[in-house]
Amino acid sequence: MQIVTWNVNSIRARKERALAWLTTHQPDVLCLQETKVTDEVFPRAEFEALGYHVTVSGQRTYNGVAILSRVPPTEIMRRFDDGEEETAARFLTVSVERVRIICVYVPNGRVVGSEQFAYKLAWLGRLRRYLECYCDPSQLIALCGDLNVAPEARDVHDPAAWQGTVLFHPRARAALQELCAWGLVDAFRLHHSEGGMYSWWDYRQLAFPRNQGLRIDHILVTQPLALRCTGAMIDREARKGQGASDHAPVMASFSDETSSG
Repeated sequence: MQIVTWNVNSIRARKERALAWLTTHQPDVLCLQETKVTDEVFPRAEFEALGYHVTVSGQRTYNGVAILSRVPPTEIMRRFDDGEEETAARFLTVSVERVRIICVYVPNGRVVGSEQFAYKLAWLGRLRRYLECYCDPSQLIALCGDLNVAPEARDVHDPAAWQGTVLFHPRARAALQELCAWGLVDAFRLHHSEGGMYSWWDYRQLAFPRNQGLRIDHILVTQPLALRCTGAMIDREARKGQGASDHAPVMASFSDETSSG
């Protein structure tokens, strides 16, 4: 099974790119973030024509997540169901065969010390509580998405410059560590220990050609799934060219035992 996560930064703006990428790579599961469309406007038919089942949770203009899967999904949830009000479409989870797929778009946080930053930290806390209430670390679980946090210095092109920002602030990193402490492993780091490998580059200041990026898109897996992870990579090629998203797809492959038991 191959699982991919990709912040497409508007599915309407990036539809042709996404369709072409899917045609080439044909993953079993593709988690999308920042689709920026309501459910009825999502270009479902075009992706279904490629053989994918489409599950969406969207809203107009902002946010939005989707899961495309080769196998029909089951056990669909679109909210934490924790009693707290939530108007932003940032969470979607389904089961694909025996694997629980969780697709998230964590709030950016805007500015450290702002209400938005507090919301980001609280949202990560709610995600941790969701795992505690509805999941078990012994299950096959992949939490995928734009988590808007670079975990370590090797995930940031200039750690000193980014230290005080919402994407690399110590409190944001601590919140991500707390989330992972539930029982999640970074699939990418199972196969790559080196720095300089990023998933997001700002559109400004030639950040991409200079490789001035951050690794903020992740596939986090439980230990049973980590043991079956055969490879992981960031598709930097998908970030190239005019009209590309500012994020690149992150890919992880797992042995067939994930579906056959």
